[in-house]
Amino acid sequence: MVEAPLVPKGGYEQYAEYDHERYDRPRRHTRPRTKDRPTYDDAVDGVVVTVDRGRLTTLVNGRTVLAMKARPLGRKGVVVGDRVRLVGDVSGDEGTLARIVEVEERATVLRRTADDDDPVERVIVANADQLVVVTALADPEPRRRLIDRALVAAYDAGMEPLLCLTKSDLADPAGLLAAYRPLGVDAVVSQRDGDLSEVRDRLTGRMSVLVGHSGVGKSTLVNGLVPGADRAIGKVNAVTGRGRHTSTSAVMLELPEHDGATGWIVDTPGIRSFGLAHVQPANLIKAFPDLEELTDACPRGCTHGETEPECGLDEAIEDGRTEAERVESFRRLLASRERAEGD
Repeated sequence: MVEAPLVPKGGYEQYAEYDHERYDRPRRHTRPRTKDRPTYDDAVDGVVVTVDRGRLTTLVNGRTVLAMKARPLGRKGVVVGDRVRLVGDVSGDEGTLARIVEVEERATVLRRTADDDDPVERVIVANADQLVVVTALADPEPRRRLIDRALVAAYDAGMEPLLCLTKSDLADPAGLLAAYRPLGVDAVVSQRDGDLSEVRDRLTGRMSVLVGHSGVGKSTLVNGLVPGADRAIGKVNAVTGRGRHTSTSAVMLELPEHDGATGWIVDTPGIRSFGLAHVQPANLIKAFPDLEELTDACPRGCTHGETEPECGLDEAIEDGRTEAERVESFRRLLASRERAEGD
């Protein structure tokens, strides 16, 4: 004889005791996860041109597409210059939002830290091949140590540095050019409302990052190179000699066609310090192959600084295998990594 189902008070039907579903229902979070992952075969290629509070503006086949980072990317950061793959609505129409599902391997990464003892690295831009250090010759005065540290970051990232001296109508660039000539740093000089053809020549066919402290004329330079960029321009405080931050986020802009070619520039917010906690001093000399060859005879642990005993660089100066000015300039860069940034 089959027992009748139990019916509790209140009239709600209850499963019979012999109903196994009552006991075998799986608990929460016990469902096995599939190992299959989306292939994103329909994803399209794009490049990130600016990042603003979690929203990323990308270029996809010449269209501007607003996107967000997909959850599977986790904590992986996406920065200006990243080459990415997107799914979803990539029409670029108003109100649409695509998803970035993959970030391709970066060719170069330009980093900085807030201070030399700050363990947190901040990636400024990816996949650039040239770092343009923009420095005013006057109003405000050049900050040599900041230039040195930007050069160290460029060498560490495997990028080619270019020194861009602005406001040459206010001061003679000869002294600053002479200071970096031994390092072989290429340089261009411009003045306010002047011809930018030489600067444009150095940027064409490249992806360049422009860095410099506030007030050096970086935004003015960008507006001159890219008509319609409308980057905000600030003034230098007459008392402190410092510029006011006008650019609040990095943005990648395409240069107008020049001699049948184009290029890209990344305008970055003005900086007041360039921390190098991520740079290993021992690796800096690798950016100078001719000097690195001269260190084979150095004692183990030699940092190649000016106080190191029996450094191969000193011996090379004595026997004429290299110029003292070049070694001194290299050691200046090395020293800039070993001390905190100052005014």
